[in-house]
Order: sequence, then C-alpha cells, then structure tokens
Amino acid sequence: MTKKQVTLPVQGMTCASCVSHVQKALSKVEGAEDVNVNLATEKASLWFDSDLPASALVDAVRETGYDVATDTLTLSVGGMTCASCVAHVQKALSKVDGVLEANVNLATEKATITYVPGAAGKAEFRAAVEDAGYEVLESPADESAPVADTVIEEAQRKVRAARRKMQIAWGFTAVIIVWMIPEIFFGIMWPNHTIMNLAMIALALPVLFWVGRKTYTSGVRAALHGYANMDTLIALGTGVSFLTGPASFLAPVANYAGVSAMIMAFHLTGRYIEENAKGRASQAIRKLLELGAKTAHVLRDGVEVEVPIEQVAVGDVMVVRPGEKVPTDGLVVDGESALDESMATGESLPVTKGPGDEVIGATLNQEGLLKIEATRVGKDTFLAQVIKLVEQAQGTKVPIQAFADRVTAVFVPVVITIAVLTLLAYLLWPDFMHTLTAAGGFLPWVDPTLGQYTLAIVAMVSVFVIACPCALGLATPTALMVGSGMGAENGILIRSGAAIQTLKDIGVVIFDKTGTITKGKPDVTDIVGYEAADVKREPSNVKGRALLYWAASAERGSEHPLGRAIVARAEAEGLPLDDPREFQAARGKGVRATIAGERVLVGSRRLLDEAGIDAAPLESTLHALESEGKTAMLVAVGDQLAGVLAVADTLKDDSADAIAALHAMGIQTAMLTGDNRRTAAAIARSVGIDQVVAEVLPEGKVDEVRRLQDTLGIVAFVGDGINDAPALTQANVGLAIGTGTDIAIEASDVTLVRGDLTGVVEAITLSQATFRKIRQNLFWAFFYNVIMIPLAVAGWMHPVLAEIAMATSSISVVTNANLLRRVDIHPEYAKK
Repeated sequence: MTKKQVTLPVQGMTCASCVSHVQKALSKVEGAEDVNVNLATEKASLWFDSDLPASALVDAVRETGYDVATDTLTLSVGGMTCASCVAHVQKALSKVDGVLEANVNLATEKATITYVPGAAGKAEFRAAVEDAGYEVLESPADESAPVADTVIEEAQRKVRAARRKMQIAWGFTAVIIVWMIPEIFFGIMWPNHTIMNLAMIALALPVLFWVGRKTYTSGVRAALHGYANMDTLIALGTGVSFLTGPASFLAPVANYAGVSAMIMAFHLTGRYIEENAKGRASQAIRKLLELGAKTAHVLRDGVEVEVPIEQVAVGDVMVVRPGEKVPTDGLVVDGESALDESMATGESLPVTKGPGDEVIGATLNQEGLLKIEATRVGKDTFLAQVIKLVEQAQGTKVPIQAFADRVTAVFVPVVITIAVLTLLAYLLWPDFMHTLTAAGGFLPWVDPTLGQYTLAIVAMVSVFVIACPCALGLATPTALMVGSGMGAENGILIRSGAAIQTLKDIGVVIFDKTGTITKGKPDVTDIVGYEAADVKREPSNVKGRALLYWAASAERGSEHPLGRAIVARAEAEGLPLDDPREFQAARGKGVRATIAGERVLVGSRRLLDEAGIDAAPLESTLHALESEGKTAMLVAVGDQLAGVLAVADTLKDDSADAIAALHAMGIQTAMLTGDNRRTAAAIARSVGIDQVVAEVLPEGKVDEVRRLQDTLGIVAFVGDGINDAPALTQANVGLAIGTGTDIAIEASDVTLVRGDLTGVVEAITLSQATFRKIRQNLFWAFFYNVIMIPLAVAGWMHPVLAEIAMATSSISVVTNANLLRRVDIHPEYAKK
C-alpha cells in the first residue's frame, strides 16, 4: 500500500492539551501514521494510505471538536455532454490529494471543489480535468486568491481579530478598574454596595460572553467530547469568579465578577501578543510564499503575452526583463544576465547565467534580457519544494518534546483536580489553610481577612488560571519554526525536528570527496614543459603555450573527463586548436593523434614507453604531482618528450576553512572516497581531514559509515544526495549538498542549497542555537508551573495576577524563540 503525506490546517486549538487530543484522534484513523500536530503552526502533518480519503482525516478532527480549514473553488469545465462525463470529471477531481469533496453540475458546466488549502490548488485541478479528457474554461468563477495571499491574509486577519477582542475587553475592564479604585484605597463602594455589585456583573458580561465567547465555546466543546484544555481552565476560573457576583447577594462571599473580566481581558491580551509573536516566528514561510511571481510574459505563437503564473506550462518560453522575477524554474535559451539567488541560497553575490544554465523560479533578474524555457511548474518547482520542506519540518517534533507531550496529556485534568482539592482543603481545614495564606501577608495582594469561602474561591480560581499548558505546547514548535525558517533563508533546508536535535550532538562529520570537498569537475592545475625538448613547430600565435596546444588538440577527439578538462583549459585561454587526425584512444594509457603533421602522444609512462620515448627526465616531476593527488599526463611531440600536464578535481574554495571551523567546534572529520589511497591522502592533507577511508566502492559506503558509527558514535554524512543516498540514510544525520534546481531534497535530513561546506558549519551552529532555545523554553515552562501552582494553592496569588503570570509565560516562550533570529550562524571566515 502506497503512502501519501498531507498537512491539515487545524482550527480551534489553544493549548498543548488540544494538540494531544487532535493527535490521538488522527492516530486512531486506520491507515494514518506518523501523526504530528503543531500548536504554533496550527497544523497536523501525517502519512496515510493512498486509498484512505482525506475526508476521513478531516472528520476525525471534527469529531474531536475542532475544525479543519478548507477552501472552495469553482471551475468552468468544457467538453461535458452527459452524466457519464460528469461522473468521470468528478472522479478525477476526487482523486487529487487534499480534495474533500467534488461536485460537478452538467447544467451549469461547473465543478465545485472543497479542498485543504496548500495540499492542492487550481493547477492540480486543471491537470486532473485535462487528464480526464476535458478542459477548464476561464471565467469569473475561477477567481481565487493565490495560496500566498490567502496565507498572509489569514495571518493578518487573526491578529486583527485578536486585537479587536482585546480592545473591547479593556474598554469594559478599564471602567471596572476605575470604579474599584475608591473601594481599594478608601473602602468606599460608590454609590452604594448594591449598585456597585450589579455594575461589576453587568460590565463583566460582555467581556466574558461576547469577546470571550470563543474561550467558553472551546472549553465547553472540549468538555462535551470528554477532555479538557486550557480554555476549560480559563472558562472555569472566570466562570467561578463571575458567579461570586450573584452569590454575593445570597452568601458571605466577596464579589469577584469584576475580577473575572480582568482575567479575561488579560487572557485576550496574551492571545493578541501571542498571535503577533507566532506571526513573527512563522514569517519565513510567509516570506517564501511572497517570493513567487504572480504573472509571466510567455511567447505564444511568436507573440509575447502576459499570463497568470498558474497558466505557465512546461516548455513555455518566458521573457524576463531586468528587475523582473523569474516566474518558474527553467533553462536559459537566450541572453545573459546576473541573477540574485539569495532567496534560495542565502548568497548575496549575483550569479551570471547564460544559455544552457538552470535558473530558479522567484530569483531576480538584475541586468540583461533573458528567454527561459520553463522546466518545472506548480508544486514541482524548487520554491514549492522548499516551502513544503519547511512546513514539513515545522510539522514534526523534536524527540525531547516527548516528555512534554506526556505531561500535557494529563496536565489539565491534574490541575482541575488540584483546584478542587484546594477548595476542599479551605473548607475542611480552614484554620490550617488560613495560617498558610496569612504567611503570605507580606504580599500586598494577599488579604487574610477575607472570609473562609472567599479565600477558598480565590485560591481555586488562581489555580485554574495560573496553570499554563500553553507554554508547554509552544516551547518546542515556536523555536523549531524560527530555526527552520532561518535555515531556509540561508540555504539550509531541515527536514525534521529530530535532525536538529541529533545534529547538535554530532561528533564526526564524514565527507564524500568528489563534488563535496572538491568541485567534482577536473581542471588543469600544472603545465610543466621539458626544457631539453626542441618543440618549435607550434603556430606562432601560441608561442610559449605549445604544450597545452599539442595536448588539447590531440584530446579534442577524446570523451574522457580528463581530456575534456585539457580542452576546456585551452579554450578558456583562447588557444586556436587543430582537429586531430588518425585519433586513437589507448584504453588505460592515453591518446595518440596526428596534429599539424606531427605525431602527438598524451598519457601514461606506458604509452610513451611503447613509442620508444624515454620519460625518465620527468620522473621526479611526475612523482611530485602524483603525491599531491593529481593525475599527471606526459606529452610527446614527434619522437621527443615535450612535458607533463597535471589534472585534478580542485578543492572548493571554502573546504579547508569549513573543516578547520568544525575542528574548532570539537568535531572530528573523515573522508570516504573511491580514489586511490595516495590521491585521497593528498586531498585530506590539503584540507585537514582527520581520517581517510579510500578505495571504497559506492555499495561499500554504507558499511564504512556503519563502522565509523560503531567506533566514533553519532556521525553526519555529507554527500551529493543522489549517488550517496544509502550512506545519507545510514548516518545519524544525512546532509545532501548540491546546487541549482537538481538538488535531491528528498534524499536527506538536511539539504544544503549553496553547495559549499560552509553550509555544514552553519547547519550545526543553527541546530545548536535552536536546541538551546528549545531547552530554555521547556525549562521555563516547567519551572513556571512547578513554582506558580503551589503559590496559588497557598492563596499567595491574586486571580488577576495569576492570569497575568500565565499570559506572560506563554508570551515569554514565544518571544524567547524569536530571539533566535539574533544568532549569527555564519562562521568568521565567511564574513571576510
């Protein structure tokens, strides 16, 4: 059975207890697995059997008392003639991932689709209809906001709604506070006891049951489904406080109705600040969503037309002018320009692109006019994959969070039990509890002179509102949101929270050599002429560069990478080369060819020996070059030794610096390569690698990684993500390194977009900083509850102060996570 992944935007969650119940409900759905529910992003991420309808998952969430955000889109469908057509189109649309319901109407020729936003979109629906043999017609009914606009607008709507509720709540609560001042400072209830008590009740009503209605409905809904959440605690605390108002007319208890309004006002203030802070924590996703181009200039029948980005298809040729964004991933077919790729790689310097070069959608064209053939569109683009990966990372959990999850699963019921026991203790052992409360008399808000029932209610309400499962629920996800977002902004794509936790503990980083430490592209490094050689027959315009001329002309007939490297060097220097005649490739030895009437040999000692040419005069030069890890090739012209060329896969510019930085962090390094031991040792020496494992066949890399794990502990493997996939999987953390749109993002735990080793240092630094924030957040969340709940039980906390403390704990956790942005993950050498 094949598995699919989906991310559901869950509505109505307010604390870690909610997360626990949603996660439990989804986990019970047959065919669903790896369920992760994130309070900070308000999303549930999971894998499910391909034959399981998405509606079953949505129903599971809704049966728990929460909701899943859905969008509805109407398409005009052309080509339908009967009910059979309707059934066919409806079936095709229903099969699209994320579609909950598809209704097709033959009379109106319209299809109405209800779907999970982000999991599917108009492009996928269009493709499904067209694959079924019909067409999507453009009409006003098709108007729908792009996902980016929808996400941004939704975030802004939440903040606006939270601000409005807070403002209304304080509008009434401010009157309550002002009215209370004469009683607090002078003991005067103005104008009299009855009117003031009635006024407190009347002013509290709109705060609790108008702007605070959602808190009550959430709390009641949870209770009706057999569990409790943070809103349950707030509803109980404010509800009990409010009921003291009417009760004060019938029993000897103080009127705390006004206090209930204050609790709710502070609660709504905390929610508003929290929404703002969560918005900042998730701004990386919004930035990525905003990057995409909205339209594209496409050549259709030789005419340039502007079309919505959704209508760009693979193979379309797009025209991109200076200052415009590249609409989607593609290949330059005409023109040359410098592109700003910082959105994808974090690299601020522009990259020059010309015909044949790949370009990434949403990058900025700075200079010339480009014509680009679209190669990837919609959800297949690099940007879409990055957004998906960041959302996926934010939908996962860090292993350390497992303990917090176990606590939050029982947290609210335990708090309710403590609150009820507190009430009973004050009623059953009033003298002892009064003595306990009186011990806190040095605090200005503690009043031991209150009656027995009032003290009992105050303590119980304080326990209800001071307990904070919200801080526990936000501690890890907010830090993970910020960390994964920072990574994406710097070309570090982190797949999961587990990778962040493991990466910070890495003791050894194992590198593949080719394409990782080296550029993966051979280059001519040395050209050494034999001084005794009398080779004067080169054309006059290549005087002084004769050796390269003869060798490159001969190698023009070769397909070997080393031969192509020699030709590329000659062409780069502008040498006019001749076509080889009588070309012959001697397997394992080199090449023979006739150039300008001269016999030319390029290759090994054996090739020259067979031709009767003595290579001994250059033997020491050959040995020196080979000891440096280079491939040395002798060149002979006619019957004379002409010199030697050395070709090597050159090091990346930052390899040595990055490995030195890892050593400075206390991390060992190792290198796996299929190269011979001498070449491998030379490369390792030049960059400072600690251990070398050479002559390893591709299929043997997994065994070597396993061996290093057994001897050295937790290891990370850095490879190209394609050839090294098994080794990346075997390592505790796999880091795929590459450049451009061809990166195998799915192959690793972490993907480094830039293709340099500085990304490895930055990824480890980021993981350490992120995990540090997670630990800090979890500590403060637990510490807060461990300290504050006993104080509330003892009667040392006023309900309003308890609510302020609770709101502050949630805000502080989110704010602390946002402070992660101040961390500089770039090593010192990279700033020069």
